[in-house]
Amino acid sequence: MEEQSFSEAALQEYKNGIGIFTKKMPKLAEAYNQFTQTCFEEGMLSQKEKQMIALGISLYAQDEYCIIYHTKGCLDQGCTEEEILETVGVAAAFGGGAAMSQAVTLVQQAMEELKEPPH
Repeated sequence: MEEQSFSEAALQEYKNGIGIFTKKMPKLAEAYNQFTQTCFEEGMLSQKEKQMIALGISLYAQDEYCIIYHTKGCLDQGCTEEEILETVGVAAAFGGGAAMSQAVTLVQQAMEELKEPPH
């Protein structure tokens, strides 16, 4: 059995936690999930752009689970490493050293661990 990376383990931990919360608070979880799904639907902004925005906000907010989740979202939507790092730069312009420290550690680790191997 292949060992999970830190990023994969964090995503699994979040998935497990949201599953427990959903069992205990199904109406609230359903409303939250419906709201966030609507927010990330394709619109005037693409899903890719929305994931980059979410990553920048996650960095600014210092939310490690969301940083990993939205780094994966960026990769899943086809963001290049350069697009992700540019997003990091914008977040660092607002969040200073705290955002940059997450970017040069957690984002880079998550990109490496979660990117799909070339086909």
